[in-house]
Amino acid sequence: MFTHSELVELLHSLLTLPAETELVEFKKAENSFSDTDLGEYFSALSNEANLKGVERAWLVFGVDNNSHKVLGSNYKPTRPSLDEIKKKVADQTTNRITFDEIYEVKYEERRVVMFQIPAAPLGLPIAYKGHYYGRDGESLVALNLHEIELIRSQANARADWSAEVIPSADIDDLDSKAIAVARENYANKHEYLREEMKGWTDMEFLNRAKITRNGRITNTAIILLGKPESEVLISPAVSKLRWIVKDSMGVERDYLIKSCPMILAVDEIYSKIRNLKYRHINPSLLTLFPDEMDTYEPYVIREAMNNAIAHQDYSKGGMINIVEYEDRLVFSNMGNFIPGTVQKVLENDAPEEIYHNRFLAAAMVELKMVDTIGSGIRKMFGFQRQRLFPMPDYSFDDEKVKVTIIGKVLDLKYADMLAKNTSLSLSVIEMLNRVQLGRKLTDAEIKYLRNNGLVEGRKNALTISKPLAQKVGQIASYTLNKGFDDDYYRDLIVKALKQHGSLSRKDVDALLIKKLPDVLDEKQKLNKIGNLLTQLRVAGKICVGEKKRWVLK
Repeated sequence: MFTHSELVELLHSLLTLPAETELVEFKKAENSFSDTDLGEYFSALSNEANLKGVERAWLVFGVDNNSHKVLGSNYKPTRPSLDEIKKKVADQTTNRITFDEIYEVKYEERRVVMFQIPAAPLGLPIAYKGHYYGRDGESLVALNLHEIELIRSQANARADWSAEVIPSADIDDLDSKAIAVARENYANKHEYLREEMKGWTDMEFLNRAKITRNGRITNTAIILLGKPESEVLISPAVSKLRWIVKDSMGVERDYLIKSCPMILAVDEIYSKIRNLKYRHINPSLLTLFPDEMDTYEPYVIREAMNNAIAHQDYSKGGMINIVEYEDRLVFSNMGNFIPGTVQKVLENDAPEEIYHNRFLAAAMVELKMVDTIGSGIRKMFGFQRQRLFPMPDYSFDDEKVKVTIIGKVLDLKYADMLAKNTSLSLSVIEMLNRVQLGRKLTDAEIKYLRNNGLVEGRKNALTISKPLAQKVGQIASYTLNKGFDDDYYRDLIVKALKQHGSLSRKDVDALLIKKLPDVLDEKQKLNKIGNLLTQLRVAGKICVGEKKRWVLK
């Protein structure tokens, strides 16, 4: 239960959010609200809370969902009527799960109704009237099959493949050098145990580090510390890292494949990556001398590689790949990105239990191979921002997670502006990075960027805004993407007609096609030219003359 003062503080924090999230929904509901809609939102917000690993979500009545202005609500004005709606929702939901509580809050002298919605229990997605709902940005949508299965799979939380014991394995299947490295890493993490550890046997250490279970060898132990020949013990699973070098033409020039133990394989692969010195002049330093740094921040390489090991879906039998190009590294692993989006990770601490392999991930944390999920990814973004390099680019296709790390400055002025602008959070910078790369954004993300004057254009053809382009010196790029005002194109047509007397449609197309924005495809450009001609005809400036050629009127 929340006190009234706690609720006021909580409501204030929700109102200051840049946009609604999958965990917060505002509704005016000045006098009434559909029971069915209420039930659907309960299902959606409950499921989203589960998927994001948080305890609750909120539905708030009496607030405009666009402006976040508090309007007040007369919905169910008595306590008994509010308690009744809890039962109505329970009658139509899975296992009769309903609101934890419905609060009436006085805020700015107006009544606000706050529905506290519990996260769906582990393994149990919440349906309303037999249908599962979720959220896509601000939109209420059907919960997709992948998300339903993600929640249902939680029922088997104890059935973690990485924690399974291999009956036929013993400590002789582990690599002694790998164990020694693991001991040192563990001691570095737990300095207070360093002296005590000297008296531990290897098996005592493995148990304490949660790599084995009661002296029995697990799949995790083989992946991290197993001898190369011991990989067969986890078959049909595969534990392999593959490094590939490709030239500018995409031709493979070198490769290396390493099996267990992964704690050693990571170092061997890391040593193969050409992390050369990169020189550029950082405008923030106010110097004519170039700044020298590694092409890739070492932490970023190791975190990306180890995250791929922790998140790999070993049941699919694929390798973890690191592909090195001249200016970028691409890491990929089999499986789904469980948090759903990078934005969720940047904005919230995703809980450790949402790893694919909880036992493996926990062991890797103990051995200082990875940070807890969320913090490591945020550090990767932070390092790239400090270096003025593009943000890590995540993509999720064909049940594969891929992250690209670019090792150079693509647009120095733009990057410097982002690095200096402390008011822009990592999540906002990641959104702008996707705009620059032509990646998809949700409706809520687009709305936030528009409201803050950071982007322009249609949903599928967004560009950074004119003020931002001017600030970072991207006027040429902005013009190529955004184009000129329609007056500019109409004037060109009129001037050409004055000069030549008449023009065919083919002539007009040739005149304008290369001057129109690059974000438009060929068909869109031709349609725009047709619209411009129509505008001039309707305005009485041009008409169709002989041989269907355009002439001045």
